Amino acid sequence: MKKALAIFIFLFLLSLIACEEAYTPKPRGYFRIDIQPSKFVKFQQAQHFSFEYPEDCIVEVDQSATDWFTLRYPDLQAALYLSYKSVDNNLPMYLEDARTMAFKHLPKASSITDSVFLNPDMTTGGMFYFIRGKGVASPVQFYVTDSIRHFVRVALYFDFRPNNDSIEPVINHIKSDMEHLAASVNWK
Repeated sequence: MKKALAIFIFLFLLSLIACEEAYTPKPRGYFRIDIQPSKFVKFQQAQHFSFEYPEDCIVEVDQSATDWFTLRYPDLQAALYLSYKSVDNNLPMYLEDARTMAFKHLPKASSITDSVFLNPDMTTGGMFYFIRGKGVASPVQFYVTDSIRHFVRVALYFDFRPNNDSIEPVINHIKSDMEHLAASVNWK
């Protein structure tokens, strides 16, 4: 009887050890973000300029200022803020304001790259600011101007605290939309 009890206890303990499943946690990951290519429509309701924007955006008009708009990406929880200013011998001040607004993100930024662009028709030009870093509030900003009468500044913001590593595909998609928008600006 002692032998049978010893065998039973041994088999019971063996079954406990044999059935133990090793737990391995899943690696930390992010949801897959499927982004469709943008189709653009022309916006001509602005008083001083027109531009093309992605058709999946919602345009909100700021009633407190002339030609200030918000382009909302509802599916991506992002917004582009467009502001227009009339140039009257104050272009250096607007250029410095645009640079200052981009460099306000310096404490969180790992790098800020600027890139000058000119439209092929040579009537407009401007500068893009690409701001990289974890938790940067506005990863892309730009301005467009004709250097004589018109100045438009655009900044990308998200409706949440961004982790720019995980939303890099969204940032790149909106960045390409912003490049199209900048190239499509026409002054009235």
